[in-house]
Amino acid sequence: MTNIQKPADADCAIRFAQVRKTYGDFTVLKDIDASVARGEVVVVCGPSGSGKSTLIRTVNRLEEIDSGAILVEGQDIHAQMRSRRLNSLRSRIGFVFQNFNLFPHLSALDNVALSPIRIKGMARSEAYDKALELISRVGLRDKAHCYPSQLSGGQQQRVAIARALAMEPPVMLFDEPTSALDPEMVGEVLSVMKSLAAEGMTMMCVTHEMGFAREVADQIWFVDAGEVIEQASPEQFFTQPQHARAKRFLADLRH
Repeated sequence: MTNIQKPADADCAIRFAQVRKTYGDFTVLKDIDASVARGEVVVVCGPSGSGKSTLIRTVNRLEEIDSGAILVEGQDIHAQMRSRRLNSLRSRIGFVFQNFNLFPHLSALDNVALSPIRIKGMARSEAYDKALELISRVGLRDKAHCYPSQLSGGQQQRVAIARALAMEPPVMLFDEPTSALDPEMVGEVLSVMKSLAAEGMTMMCVTHEMGFAREVADQIWFVDAGEVIEQASPEQFFTQPQHARAKRFLADLRH
């Protein structure tokens, strides 16, 4: 594995410590030990079925782990806790799904304003002002009152990003956010993600968009068979991958 210096605890946004996850007799994650520094963009890549999405879903406990620990902003996400406290912790971790997961009966504006009102107890007027600001930030002010069915896939995903940002999370997770989109819509979503990275948002992204990875990532984590077998800068990963499986993965992409 390429040597990447671990951030000091004070600078660490996400810390995986010997994380193991199994489904029956099948081990999905094998003693993952890695860190994401505050303000860093980490792109997780690897072949299908390698454990990438499972890894990112453990960060907000959509997937439970069998052993080890995951710290987000110093808090152990998988420690025993009441459901209310778990929901509070999850609200501090923005998550953007592959298939948008918007509420179909709510407008774009309502989707973005809902969590600040329900979870943070924000006044409705403040929540809707903020929601409109975020909808505008992702380039959809003219679509604020449209329902998901009236939006393209790329527009729905941008609303989903705005919804995640509404909770003012210190960390954003993206689980293959463009894989369900038509090719012409991919760029509009990546553009929003690039702007977040430029603003210093801590981001962990599972994606097959290697152009985005090369341009925006601070670290590339290459995952195969449940292990992070290579951690490197984009420059090193794309020009001098160390592991044979990483070399094969990149060769397959080029072909």
